[in-house]
Amino acid sequence: MTAIPLAARAGRHLRWQPTAVVAGLVLVLWIAAALFWPHLAPQDPALQVPAERFRPPSAGHWLGTDQFGRDVFARMLAGARPVLVVAPLATALGVAVGAAIGLITGTFRGWIDDVVMRVLDAAVVFPAVIAAVLFVALLGHSTPVLVLVIAAAFVPIVARSIRAATLVERERPYVEAALLRGEPRGSLMLREILPNIRGTLLVEATSRLGDAVFAAATLSFLGLGQGPGSPEWGASVSENRVWLQIAPWTVLAPALAIASLVIAVALLADVLRQRWDAR
Repeated sequence: MTAIPLAARAGRHLRWQPTAVVAGLVLVLWIAAALFWPHLAPQDPALQVPAERFRPPSAGHWLGTDQFGRDVFARMLAGARPVLVVAPLATALGVAVGAAIGLITGTFRGWIDDVVMRVLDAAVVFPAVIAAVLFVALLGHSTPVLVLVIAAAFVPIVARSIRAATLVERERPYVEAALLRGEPRGSLMLREILPNIRGTLLVEATSRLGDAVFAAATLSFLGLGQGPGSPEWGASVSENRVWLQIAPWTVLAPALAIASLVIAVALLADVLRQRWDAR
């Protein structure tokens, strides 16, 4: 008699929410734009037509033109690629390094835990923007530098979260049993603890992806991206903000692109967290 209610509850937990479906569609659309923008853009995003400057949205220019007569819609599509190259790479690197540190410190404890966590605490206190400016000034403007800068900012956050999850698992009976039968700490970490914190790892990855999108846009807004003339969304907002009253579409288009992608990733991360908790 209880099988039907239990199955119904499981079905409700496994059903995707409408907000998650919409967020997934938005994410897929931006991925498609990043991959195929040369075939989707109506014009060359770098093409300057001074006679067409500050044209409002129309059939010829869906989102209008900027101060150089460049098509805003084409630049918005082209700007998806830099963000969706930097953000996933930075997320993968930051989560991988942070997870490794969190697993090691949480599993081995002792002086390793004390030393590493004090270093990470100091890193968290140091302003990330200042660190980004210093790194870019030393290493130059490039995609690898942006990836390293954003990933480095994520490492302490991820490490602390994974360490906390590892410490919880460390007290479980199956871990105590593994220690009693003499299983090496490295094997315990990889074979016993890691599979049981994969939910936390997944949530961290999706959460940090949204942060990485926003961080990449922020750094390009500050002029730390690919350089002048880049269609990066943050750079476009920075470049056109002085024309906000004259041609608001030049700022609103890239700003809404940033917001839509960040919100879509955040919603997916929240749904994944809920589904994992429901399990």
